[in-house]
Amino acid sequence: MNPLLSHVRRQLESLPPPTAYRLAYSGGVDSHVLLDCLQRLRPVLRADMTAVHVHHGLHADADGWTEHCRRECAHRGVPLEVVRVDARARRGQSPEAAARAARYRALAERLPAGGALLTGHHADDQAETVLLQLLRGSGPAGLAGMPAAAAFGAGWHLRPLLELSRDEVLAYARAQGLDWIEDSSNVDLRVDRSYLRRQVMPVLRARWPAAARTVGRAAANAADASALADALAETDLARCAGPRPDRLQVAALTALTPVRRHNVLRFWLRRLGLPPPQRIHLQRVVGEMLPARWDSNPVVHWPGAEVRRYRDVLYAMTPLAHHDHAKVLPWDWREPLVLDALGIAVQARAVTGSGIRRGALDGAARVQLGFRCGGERLRPAGRRGHRLLKHLLQEQGVPPWQRDRIPLIYVDGALAAVADLWVAGEFAAEATDPGVDVRTAPLPEFTDCGAAR
Repeated sequence: MNPLLSHVRRQLESLPPPTAYRLAYSGGVDSHVLLDCLQRLRPVLRADMTAVHVHHGLHADADGWTEHCRRECAHRGVPLEVVRVDARARRGQSPEAAARAARYRALAERLPAGGALLTGHHADDQAETVLLQLLRGSGPAGLAGMPAAAAFGAGWHLRPLLELSRDEVLAYARAQGLDWIEDSSNVDLRVDRSYLRRQVMPVLRARWPAAARTVGRAAANAADASALADALAETDLARCAGPRPDRLQVAALTALTPVRRHNVLRFWLRRLGLPPPQRIHLQRVVGEMLPARWDSNPVVHWPGAEVRRYRDVLYAMTPLAHHDHAKVLPWDWREPLVLDALGIAVQARAVTGSGIRRGALDGAARVQLGFRCGGERLRPAGRRGHRLLKHLLQEQGVPPWQRDRIPLIYVDGALAAVADLWVAGEFAAEATDPGVDVRTAPLPEFTDCGAAR
């Protein structure tokens, strides 16, 4: 058996058999070699295999690549699923990062529980990844590069070629007479990875022939160090955790040593799925935000993420999108209302003895949804006297940046409810009255169920 094929077989047999294999198949030489190996190993594989080709629509030849993948898979009798994605970059995001994120989202969605996603990354890819992370000033987690096996979606992500060099992969492809796609972007020196591949790695290999494998060993050492740092961060995060995963307690964080502060902050942000901060951002969080006055609201931001402080809590989030808080929207309260700019949906649920009195809504000429502009007053149900909404929000501990993003429900021009926080006394349902409970939910969690009809 060919040495590369034997290596792939050993890699796959060293792990518990998955429920299914999904091959990320671009048609390039690396994924094509892996496709050929999997076809040859099919008699010994214990699960079905499907190739998945992600069509980004970013290259003029993308349709031709898709047809190439269809032909190759049909020739081998391997099922192929073609997935078209929107890979346009968001503000502050590189095209390469946007395409990679779109690709892995699509692959995760198509991975069954307990399945294994296979990609064709090899040792030279690993070396390029580690060098890029080094040049970006990454810590141990970044310098650990790509793991050979890691949890992914509902299953696993496996890289069976990770210990093999690009030359070994090419040698196999030529020996088997394979026909693969050459992506012109791989020779575009404006792309950092292509520059490393074409200009830097040849110079390194000329002096140190085993450079790719040596960098791979360094990545493995960094992975060990990162695992130890993560174990310590787990302990520290438990001590510093706020009432929700996106919050940390300032006092507990301040009690840690500087190194452990940085470590737990990196771990916290990574666990939230936010882009990693540079060291200067961590220094600003520690040096500017932790000693800030109790009543100040400092913020530190970097592309794709920001950390804010309110009172004694740090909040981490994606950057707030622009929001026109003066906007007033008509609302058919029997149907959910999606607010894309805020990433939430507002929906009403039928209840009894709480919420807004159903009769007040049924008899209203108009129901509207607005936001705080200043000066609003409310007498919450069960309390005496009207209060400024600003003071109620302060008492509730609502951070300042959220206050003009909370939906307000108006019935015939009168403020009837503040999202799911308060109902005005004059609109509140009594003990046996049919009522309507207004709720908000993040869009990824939103499901249209139980709406009042």
